[in-house]
Amino acid sequence: MAGLQLITIAAVFIGALFLTASLCLHLQAAPRIPQEIRAKWRLMTGLMGFFLAGYLFFLLLQVSRIDFPLEILTAAVFGGGGLFVFLVTRLTLRALAQIATHEQELQTINAQLVQAYDTTLEGWSHALELRDKETEGHTRRVVRLTVEIAKRFGMRDEQLVQVTRGALLHDIGKMGIADAILMKEGPLTEDEREVMHKHPVYAMEMLSHIAYLQPALEIPYGHHERWDGSGYPQGLRGEEIPLAARIFAVADTWDALVNARRYHEAWPTAKACDHIAAQAGSHFDPAVVKVFLDLKCGDDGQDRSQTTRTPAPPSP
Repeated sequence: MAGLQLITIAAVFIGALFLTASLCLHLQAAPRIPQEIRAKWRLMTGLMGFFLAGYLFFLLLQVSRIDFPLEILTAAVFGGGGLFVFLVTRLTLRALAQIATHEQELQTINAQLVQAYDTTLEGWSHALELRDKETEGHTRRVVRLTVEIAKRFGMRDEQLVQVTRGALLHDIGKMGIADAILMKEGPLTEDEREVMHKHPVYAMEMLSHIAYLQPALEIPYGHHERWDGSGYPQGLRGEEIPLAARIFAVADTWDALVNARRYHEAWPTAKACDHIAAQAGSHFDPAVVKVFLDLKCGDDGQDRSQTTRTPAPPSP
């Protein structure tokens, strides 16, 4: 037997092995084939079987040295091969189109779920405001202002989404505070203030196990921290405090000052601006205060940080 013939026999034998393995894998996939492409899958199975039979027949001819018109076999192999490639291509394109459709459907479902989640958060926030009519509208206003400031710090898209969620939930921990303390008309006692200071911890305990909300916890847990380290619950200082919480602290204080509460009348804008400017470097991040003053108080060139500090009204 000539060397070239041996090489041909070896190549055909190896090809037959690969075809056999492919056909076995193809048949194993039968339970997972969608009904809409099952007819094409059967046709491809038949073509694979046809090619395998052709390989084995050609191998038999070579080994037995039977005289057979190779033109017929060659035509069958090339014709069938072209059809096989065409069907594989069509099936692949169809599968890709189905995948794209499914991905689009999943994106739509995901968007609907996110909208439902965010609507739920707004509902939680509104439920908290219903406990205290005095703060009605506070969350909506402070969310808007926080996002405006955050944009000026370069936050975009997903970061702003988390900032919005965190701002909506900033006082969610107060659901764990008794009405006798939360709704008290006069000043809080030391013990009552200690209880009130636990509401960021309650927020963390309520929300930390919800993976969807974990990126938004910076504000509910950190908005009572102070730049100089005198805040609560962790006593963080400076840039240890998350930026979102530093921004929200300014927005929250501003809204509390310029709107009437049980414990104080609404402050004039100028007085509130001066107070916030005076708290830069102690209560608030100076960089956040600067952006806030430019946004809400105008840029008159005055160094408000040198203004005599105005005592702040008591804040829970």
